[in-house]
Amino acid sequence: MDKYDVIVIGAGNGGLISALKLAKRGKKTLILEKNALPGGDATSFVRDRFEFDVSFGEFNNYGNKDNQGKLYKVFEELGINNKLELINLKNAYHVYSANSLEDYTMPLGIENYINKLEEYVPESKKTVSTLFLLLEEVEKCMSYIFNNYDNLDFDYINNNYPNFMKVASSSVSKVFEALNIPSKAQDILGAYWMDLGSPLNHLSFVHYGMYLYSSLKYGIQIPKKRCHDLSLVLANELEKSGGNIRYYSLVTEIIENEDGFKIVLENNEEFNCSQVICDISPNMVYGKLFQGKLNTQALKLTNTRILGPKFLTIYVGLNASAEAIGLNDYSYIIYNSLNSTSEYENMSKITNTSCRAVVLNNAINYASPSGTCMITFMTTYFGDILNKTISNENYFKLKDELARKIIENFETTTGIIISPYIEEIEIATPITYASYTNHPNGSYGYKGTDLDNLLPRLINLNKENYIPNLYFCGCFSTLLHGFGATYLSGYMASLEALKEEVK
Repeated sequence: MDKYDVIVIGAGNGGLISALKLAKRGKKTLILEKNALPGGDATSFVRDRFEFDVSFGEFNNYGNKDNQGKLYKVFEELGINNKLELINLKNAYHVYSANSLEDYTMPLGIENYINKLEEYVPESKKTVSTLFLLLEEVEKCMSYIFNNYDNLDFDYINNNYPNFMKVASSSVSKVFEALNIPSKAQDILGAYWMDLGSPLNHLSFVHYGMYLYSSLKYGIQIPKKRCHDLSLVLANELEKSGGNIRYYSLVTEIIENEDGFKIVLENNEEFNCSQVICDISPNMVYGKLFQGKLNTQALKLTNTRILGPKFLTIYVGLNASAEAIGLNDYSYIIYNSLNSTSEYENMSKITNTSCRAVVLNNAINYASPSGTCMITFMTTYFGDILNKTISNENYFKLKDELARKIIENFETTTGIIISPYIEEIEIATPITYASYTNHPNGSYGYKGTDLDNLLPRLINLNKENYIPNLYFCGCFSTLLHGFGATYLSGYMASLEALKEEVK
């Protein structure tokens, strides 16, 4: 058997980046991927004349050469920026309340955003400007923490970022209230909460603030040639750098031995390696794959952490252009209420029709054939209500009924009628995602909430490496979920592997 320095399990965003970083450092690296393609959720599928992206492939911490976010710097280091073609989105979001029939379109750019919010909520500018000054300090401190998480100088943080220390353990709602931001402005500012999976009264201010601030400061970009093209760019660069990817390679065992690890595939093929990086959930690794002495803390952690949201995603191909139908925005956020607490409760029910809808053609006009367009609806469910309600007997009927109600709610709320133009429709459920990604119950990562959020996970990253030389990346790892976050998690996992080698 060949022995590898590092084997990466899973060719998702994090797995691809971690393998590429290690290969460029001269490590003999192999990715084992159970599917036929790289990318995980960053891929696409075809139905008749429409090619749908599985997920919304948006970066909010990238920027450009003159305004470099963390992800830009990582991609530059890995030599892939010059191989990417990205498109900048025009607006941050267009959020609707179905109950009150309010809607707000918010632009990108911090100054533009503050001024637009002042138009919607007069006399909000002073307090919101104070908020963004605070977020500027938060970003600087988080950059320091990201680069020094295993050797933090808390006196340095306290002296240089005193306001960060005041809000580090606070929720979004607590900070908004402390700054006396008007309630309506709070609702608009908090529109992204669904992306991070907790209502504002339980969502870390640092986490949400970084997400909002990065989006506005660096803009939001999507790959011009679609999500899957970026996955292929990373896979090709990995192979050029000496790394390898094996597809149709389902890992069934990770066996610890005196030389490191033996990885066993479904077909009983075996590989040896010194280190393992897992772009899959700790639930899967600790509960099914790992064969060896397991730290009880690892099991306690996976049992304690709450699984993240689950999605019902509706991919729709329309036989008319977006302009003809009246779909003028790229991104629509549809809530029943702009109050995140009541909306979170609503999203824990099977009757939930809130969603995020994306019209890719309004960013990439050639994303589908001329005279057509595509719209993707992603409805978020918290808890287990979707899994508990779906059964073998009602699976197809129920998901069709849920999709119909979600589309009807979108039409009623926005006034945009799409039903007569539907040519193609495909519906993915948590069962779909569980089958493709092996995520437990089809969930997306762990929930980041209260004191178990981005900041403490980042500070304690190396303390959660319970099995020496085995690391995690992807949506179940330290940086939680989101396109940019999963790429950065792979980079951090590779750094952990390199540090251990030095030791």
